[in-house]
Amino acid sequence: MSVRCLTSVARVGGVVTCAVVGLLTVVGLQPVLAIDVKLSAAEAQKVLEAGRAPMEKANTPEDVKKVLQQASMVTRVGADPEKDPCGASAILRTKRYRLEAFGRQEAAESKKRKTDVRMPDEFIKKVVDMPNMEMEVQLCGDDEYFAEGALIELQQGSKRVKPIDIGKAERGRKNEGSGPIYRSRFTALFAYETFDPTAASVFVVNLQDGKEARIAADFSKVK
Repeated sequence: MSVRCLTSVARVGGVVTCAVVGLLTVVGLQPVLAIDVKLSAAEAQKVLEAGRAPMEKANTPEDVKKVLQQASMVTRVGADPEKDPCGASAILRTKRYRLEAFGRQEAAESKKRKTDVRMPDEFIKKVVDMPNMEMEVQLCGDDEYFAEGALIELQQGSKRVKPIDIGKAERGRKNEGSGPIYRSRFTALFAYETFDPTAASVFVVNLQDGKEARIAADFSKVK
């Protein structure tokens, strides 16, 4: 058996070994995973299948619930609602997020109709061509209207990125357990061209009462 080394070679006791430094260099050159801004048609089909497969295997309402919970966790940044129900968090509705949702919908409809159902190509292309990423922010406060008028920006080092739109916050719902009384959500749209999809980031939410919530976002873990 022959051994090929990419860098320096040492022979110890008749055994060929490759320099560890070379290996580390090669690993360091691998691209960092991050939000996919550009997807080809072929990649989009793979993402649809990734969303379809687990839903096809879900045979009970509980199974479906687990699939949906897992889907939201993959693109969630900030607090883990399982550990910190009232911690500030957000779901990033990326292109992959939406395509996987299409895949789950395909699987659900296929089961219902007992025949394969697939999304029209124009629906898929619309997602692939989306210029903006939507995020759904969730946080808690002591007044049912605490999130009204909330502002948000994305901070990447010294760079400050404003959203192109912020949705109206929903009226707070009673929060179960300890902590603030109400839970609310709102959405914001960020244009892909305005931020670095590979950079360490923090979403900063400013509320009308002067309070601030910070949501750290490691985009290298989000597709």
